[in-house]
Amino acid sequence: MNKVIEIIKKRRSIRSYSEKTIGTAELLKMADAGRYAPTARNDQPWEFVIVKDREKLRRIADITDYGKFISGAAALIGVFSKDTKYYLEDCSAATQNIMLAATSMGIGSCWVAGDKKPYCEELRKLLKVPSKYKLVSLISLGYPKNKKSFRSIAKRPLNGICHFEKF
Repeated sequence: MNKVIEIIKKRRSIRSYSEKTIGTAELLKMADAGRYAPTARNDQPWEFVIVKDREKLRRIADITDYGKFISGAAALIGVFSKDTKYYLEDCSAATQNIMLAATSMGIGSCWVAGDKKPYCEELRKLLKVPSKYKLVSLISLGYPKNKKSFRSIAKRPLNGICHFEKF
């Protein structure tokens, strides 16, 4: 099977992490994968904020509504964007690329919603991001506690969701 397809099928939302740290080189490889995402008009509106500081991870976890597990992550990448017409599409593609790169390295990730959440402004200030940028996503990162985390799970059958020429 094609390696890319295999990684796509293995990627899962991982919320429970081991104590193992993630090196700066690995974090930069993930961010690099993000910058290669498709982008409308080649705007490349994204900025990535990498957080490894344990106290800052705890503060981020406390600020979010559904991201309390971030406090146990080894790192986090915040995806911020300039306000362009297609910022959400562009930065969502970058987020997915980062998560697929993490999976390829055996690192778990979880996309925590950002855009339009009430905590966006507080996180932007905490991370000292200029006001012209908006939070699109937070990606928690860490080596999974459970070694079986990347197993395949059941998905809806392709013939039940794929339509040709008409619905």
